[in-house]
Amino acid sequence: MELDERKTKILEAIIGTYLETGEPVGSRTISKYTDLNLSSATIRNEMSDLEEMGYILQPHTSAGRIPSDKGYRFYVDRIMEDKEKQVSEIQELMIERQDKMELLLKQVVKVLATNTNYAAMVSAPSYHRNKLKFIQLSHLDENQLLAVVVMEGNMVKNRIIDVREALDNETLLKLNMLLNTNLNGLSMEEINLGMISKLKEQAGIHSDIVSEVLDAVAEAIKVEDDLEIYTSGATNIFRYPELSDSERASELINTFEEKKPLSDLVQETLADEKNTGIQVYIGSEMPVQAMKDCSVITATYELEEGMQGTIGIIGPKRMDYEKSLSAMKNLMAQLDKIFKKT
Repeated sequence: MELDERKTKILEAIIGTYLETGEPVGSRTISKYTDLNLSSATIRNEMSDLEEMGYILQPHTSAGRIPSDKGYRFYVDRIMEDKEKQVSEIQELMIERQDKMELLLKQVVKVLATNTNYAAMVSAPSYHRNKLKFIQLSHLDENQLLAVVVMEGNMVKNRIIDVREALDNETLLKLNMLLNTNLNGLSMEEINLGMISKLKEQAGIHSDIVSEVLDAVAEAIKVEDDLEIYTSGATNIFRYPELSDSERASELINTFEEKKPLSDLVQETLADEKNTGIQVYIGSEMPVQAMKDCSVITATYELEEGMQGTIGIIGPKRMDYEKSLSAMKNLMAQLDKIFKKT
């Protein structure tokens, strides 16, 4: 006898209810929680079949049913299969999306440099003030768990967690339920010390696993150190005598090649929530030392909530501000149209 859709839904309802209450589950309870519109008698017959097949047990006569090891295994495998499929689909989508995004941003920065005759830069979008979508804990082996953390925007982070002793399926399911019930939809700022203490207390002897998962969430939310930045038009600097002497030019070219100062500029721009429009830095206002003789115009673009990047124009302090600001505004308008279509 195989598990058809009806038996599967009833089994999942039994296991889900038992994990929540810890009490044997009866047919009347199942009839309230399923959308099958079946009578208690029909559900009792299906439960008898499930018991005969070894998926559930009746601990006492006239009592409800509880899951067997076989039932737990079926339940866990179903969850893992669904989550792994979802994670795989997300990763495939992100790879395709990143390839398209890279081509778009390289074209954007090239057009900006050409239209202004200055140097230009653009950072790939990264996630800011991002929220947790879901967490999946699963077994790797007896002494290791795999924590998959998925954020809004479908950014995926994996973390391997060492455990002192093997966890049974029921414990792992309860930890998954505990973490997802309390953390889903929250940003790192909203996960405060009181909530962490409560989660650890509820996890009991497995509080160290909660700590590891929270570390993985924090790692997924933070801005990446190796921010991808695309540049174009660096040699345009030599058009302007005040920037073309060997020392200044060398310093600026190194800035574009190493990209670390540009990354610092991007992170500072994105970290300031007041920087919602176009910003102009003139000379000493510039936070990057190598660009103290330049003016820099930056703007933050937003792909979706929490997913942002920075566009910049770098030129002499005597740059054509009207032309540069117009080029930046036009580009931001075009990006807005493109991103709304994707």
